[in-house]
Amino acid sequence: MLRVGIIGAGIMAAGHAEVLAAHPDAVVTAVASRTRHSAERLAASTSANPAVFDDADALIASGQVDAVSITTPDPLHAEMMVAAAKAGLHILVEKPFTTDVPGADAAAAAIKDNDVRAMCLFNHRWVPAYAQAKQRMAEIGQPVVGYARKDDTIFVPTEMISWAQSTTCAWFLSSHDIDLMTWLMDDQITRVYATARYGRLRRSGIDTPDAIQIQAQFSRGAIATFESAWIYPNTFPTVVDSYVTVAGEQGVIQLDRQKEGITIATEQAYAYPRNMLQRVVHGQPAGAYRDAIHHFVDCARSGAQPLVSVASSRHVTAVLAAAHESIACAAPVDVAPDPLEALR
Repeated sequence: MLRVGIIGAGIMAAGHAEVLAAHPDAVVTAVASRTRHSAERLAASTSANPAVFDDADALIASGQVDAVSITTPDPLHAEMMVAAAKAGLHILVEKPFTTDVPGADAAAAAIKDNDVRAMCLFNHRWVPAYAQAKQRMAEIGQPVVGYARKDDTIFVPTEMISWAQSTTCAWFLSSHDIDLMTWLMDDQITRVYATARYGRLRRSGIDTPDAIQIQAQFSRGAIATFESAWIYPNTFPTVVDSYVTVAGEQGVIQLDRQKEGITIATEQAYAYPRNMLQRVVHGQPAGAYRDAIHHFVDCARSGAQPLVSVASSRHVTAVLAAAHESIACAAPVDVAPDPLEALR
């Protein structure tokens, strides 16, 4: 059994706990959170009676886990990954990998030096339509232009997460799309130019952009736009509006997740319930989110390298760091190269 410790006790931590409990070869043996009540509540929701710790360091040093699942707010990932890797623990971390390039490089180096398995949970690679698109990319020829939109309702930064001011819609949303686009094109981004719009959220007391657009140049000449926003009205039929397209020299692939096979109309609302990422089928977790976490467990137990590499996750961080630098300086910015690339 892979003994997993969950660091964090919020929405994503609950999802990890539910999925890990459904894996026949994994067990949640520890939970840590700066808010002990939240950790105790998460521990009580599992049937494994995990130990509860007040911080990540205590959990990592406990000897009660073989792997950690890091579900904390975005800016806290890097330091925890370094500590876990140095302790010889396998690492599953929520996206983004980190929110700064030095932290990403430190985490990547610690993971490599200690030969642990690590995966950033870019679970969209397990959405059947995206996986099928990857398999059929050759049919559209050399990639020319891509566009990815991931826009949330204002519920997300104002109610769902309490730390929206510590991140941006691009870190929170476009990280998924940058991972997808680079994976689909099998290429890396070399330069970005980004712009941001402030207004609605600032007036609400949350100092983070309403929306960000990133123009990206790939190494083999393709271009792409990444749009993120989180001020859609809460009356929108889904919490997230997600769309991806890639045009090549001989064709185009479009991926629209607005409708996922079901619509529901009631006297209160008209809705498109989401089910590709997370769903429960006959009492069991299912979907891309479950499949991605189970893939990590299997890799940690077997020693295989995960589908989502540390290098590709570090690249997403570097692209987004360059984009935020571009917003600040109002000019194009080159993406920081990977210092470990020469060793691969």
